[in-house]
Amino acid sequence: MVRVLVPSGALGLGYDHDALERGIANRPDLIAIDGGSTDSGPSYLGRGVSKYARSSTKLEWAGLMDAARRAGCPLVIGTAGTCGAGSAVDWLVEITQEILAEKGQRAKIAVLKSDQPASRVVDALGANRITPLTPAPDIDAPMLESCTNIVALAGVEQITCALNTGADIVIAGRTTDTAIIAALPIAKGIDPGPAWHAAKIGECGALCATNPQSGVIQIDWEGAAFVLTPLADDAHATPHTVSAHMLYENADPYLLHEPGGTLDVTEARYDALDDTRVRVTGSVWRKANGYNVKLEGARVAGYQTVVLAMLRDPHYVTNAAKWAEDIVAKCTDKARKRTSASADDFTIEIRLIGQNSVLGDLEARAADPIEIGALGLVTAKTPELANEIGKLLNPYLLHHPLTREEEVPTFAFPFSPAEIDRGPVYEFCLNHVMWLDDPMDAFSLEVLNA
Repeated sequence: MVRVLVPSGALGLGYDHDALERGIANRPDLIAIDGGSTDSGPSYLGRGVSKYARSSTKLEWAGLMDAARRAGCPLVIGTAGTCGAGSAVDWLVEITQEILAEKGQRAKIAVLKSDQPASRVVDALGANRITPLTPAPDIDAPMLESCTNIVALAGVEQITCALNTGADIVIAGRTTDTAIIAALPIAKGIDPGPAWHAAKIGECGALCATNPQSGVIQIDWEGAAFVLTPLADDAHATPHTVSAHMLYENADPYLLHEPGGTLDVTEARYDALDDTRVRVTGSVWRKANGYNVKLEGARVAGYQTVVLAMLRDPHYVTNAAKWAEDIVAKCTDKARKRTSASADDFTIEIRLIGQNSVLGDLEARAADPIEIGALGLVTAKTPELANEIGKLLNPYLLHHPLTREEEVPTFAFPFSPAEIDRGPVYEFCLNHVMWLDDPMDAFSLEVLNA
C-alpha cells in the first residue's frame, strides 16, 4: 500500500491542525501540497512572485516541515510561490533555510526548476517541437523574447527524479497540480490510472469532501484501487463529492491530459466504504506517443492607471451605461488629440461595479442598484501615458452630465489623488505544448544540504 497526505489545496490557505495530526499518526509515505496555479491571473507569473503573504507561508510551511519530519517521510510542494517561476522557487527555498536555521535542524532539499529561456522555446519552435492548444495565439521569436517568465509544467517523471535524490524536501517550480501526488505511487509500482485519478481528486485537499474548508485528506492505493479519506471531524467523502471533482478545472469530465498521456475515467466506479471513505476503481492511463509539457508565459501588456467614482444619484445610476459610454468616447477623442497617442497606444474602459462589471454585455440579470461604482481603467504603452490619460478621465468621472441641458453633477472619489497608478499589467501569451526527447530536457535539478 502507498499512502499520501494532502494538507490543503494550496500552501497559504491554512489547514486543520487536528486533522494533520491524524494524518501523521497514520504514517504517510509522502506529504504533498500545491503552491499555486494560474487562477490568480498573469501578474504573479509575469513578476515571478507569490500571491500569499510571506508570514502565512512561513508559518504553514514550518508546520508541514515538522509534520514530515515526525512522519518520517518526504515533503513535496509543486508550483512553489504561486507561479512556479525560478524567483518564486528561490523565495520558498530561502524561507525553508530560514526555518531550518531557526530550529537548529538540517535537511536535504531537492530544487526542481521549470523556467524556460526564451531561446530554448524559440529553438523548439523552429524545430517544429511546439504545438498550439485551443485557443492559442500565434507566436514568434519577438513575442517569446518579450516574456518576462516562461515555465513548463512538470509531470511525474521530473518529480520522481527529485524524490530519487533522497531529499527530505522537494521544492518544485511549475508542475501540474496532480504530478506531486501521482509521482510516488507510480514509482512504487501503482498502476498509473488510479495514481493519476487519485491525484486529480486530491489536488485541492478536502474540496472533494462535504466540508471543502477542512483541508486534510489521505489517499491510499492498493492494487488497482484507491481510497480517499478526509481527516477532519466534520468532513465526509461521498461518491458524488469524489466523482464531481473530475469536473473541477477540467474541460472533459472523463479525460485528463497530463505529460506523457491521458487519464480516462469513463469506466471508473465510486463506492462508499462508510460515511467518510470512498473507494475508486476502473481508472485507466493511456500512454501518449511521445512526451510533451505545457508551456505558460506572461509578458507586460501595458501600464495601467485606475480611477474610481461613485454614483448615487438615481438618474445617473439608471443611465450609468449610457453615461459611461459617452465618457469613454469623449475622453478617448480628447486623449488622442492632446497627447498625440494613436489608437493602438491606449484603451479606456469604465466598468460599472454593482451592475455588470464582471460579465459586461453578457449579464443576464436585471436589478435596480442604489449606487454604482464607475471604475475607469486606462491601459497604455507607457506609465506616463496611462497617468496622463487617467488625469484626462478624472473630470469626466467627477462632473460629466448625461446631456448638455442638465446641471453639472458632482460624484464622489473615494481616494485623493483619484488616479491610482498600478504600474505594469501582464497577459498570458502561451497556450502551447513543447515536445521533449527526455522529460528532464526542459528542467533543472539541484540538491542543497541545508
